[in-house]
Amino acid sequence: MSAPLVSVVVPMYNDRRTVDLCLRSVLAQTHPHIEVIVVDDASTDGCAEIAARHPVQLVRVTENGGPGASRNEGVRRAKGEIVFFLDADLTMHPEAVAEAVALFAEHPEYGAVFGVPDKEPLFPEPLVGQYRILQYHYWRKSAEGEVSGGFYALGAVRRAAFMEAGWFNTALRQTEEIDHAERLAARWPMLLTSRIRGRLSDESRMRPLLRKAFVRSRLRVPFYFDRGRAMQGMETGGRAAASALGGLAVATLPFAAVHPGALLVSAAALGGSVLADLGQYRFVARERGLAFTAFFTGAHLMVNTAVVAGLATGLAQYATSVRFRRMYQPGEALT
Repeated sequence: MSAPLVSVVVPMYNDRRTVDLCLRSVLAQTHPHIEVIVVDDASTDGCAEIAARHPVQLVRVTENGGPGASRNEGVRRAKGEIVFFLDADLTMHPEAVAEAVALFAEHPEYGAVFGVPDKEPLFPEPLVGQYRILQYHYWRKSAEGEVSGGFYALGAVRRAAFMEAGWFNTALRQTEEIDHAERLAARWPMLLTSRIRGRLSDESRMRPLLRKAFVRSRLRVPFYFDRGRAMQGMETGGRAAASALGGLAVATLPFAAVHPGALLVSAAALGGSVLADLGQYRFVARERGLAFTAFFTGAHLMVNTAVVAGLATGLAQYATSVRFRRMYQPGEALT
């Protein structure tokens, strides 16, 4: 049987630093039958000119529409029976597409197979970037198996399954993946697996990272209420407890100046937050030693606090805004 055509769709927005490496990794795939579609989402940093140097189909849009719109545009132009999504700030290992094809052949029931980025970053990173890559890797590695959440930065979808689930909701700029994956998972099982691997360049400064954590957790509130549950895979009860305790540790710390007992509460909450996701900290200690683990713990505490603040804000918005409550219903999305 001939190898199926795989359409690799690369959404791109101001990815000048990474797009050359990204496309080189796509063109080095061992799978013999691929087409590459790069959708430039009105970038302003010249990355489209870099992409144009490669043998790819380059689609340039004039108005920024977000990753969902870019992925939709790529799928519209795709001819393959399998669509492999790859964000432009990632590279993939040479066998990534071949592994996706093999997984679909082994498991005809799967609608999507998503990959796990390496624990090493694409570029040397400052401490915050190192924290982010290790945390990103561990959470996905520890969630291997069937999932309900989608990881479209590095993953393949059967075209038939994608069309059954429908298009990405282009009004969702931060949570379009969870919305689409939930619709897809209702019809087809999805797998998260380290057989598909890549290397990532992610946030390397704390402020943008905290902003992203806050916004995404806020926008998840109506999603959770609609579904009545968290996403299968990474969102475990232990991690929910870790976030809540981390937020409590930070919230009680200012009161230590007034009442020393607050410091004990803060310390106990911090200890509980670490214990609730202990496997993560053991992994970091094995990889990088105790000194970096101490930094990692502080960084993750800040991120957990941003998550709790986002959830609290989302709950308040859910209680007061009908439009926010209905944002995951067709035609009602709000960013």
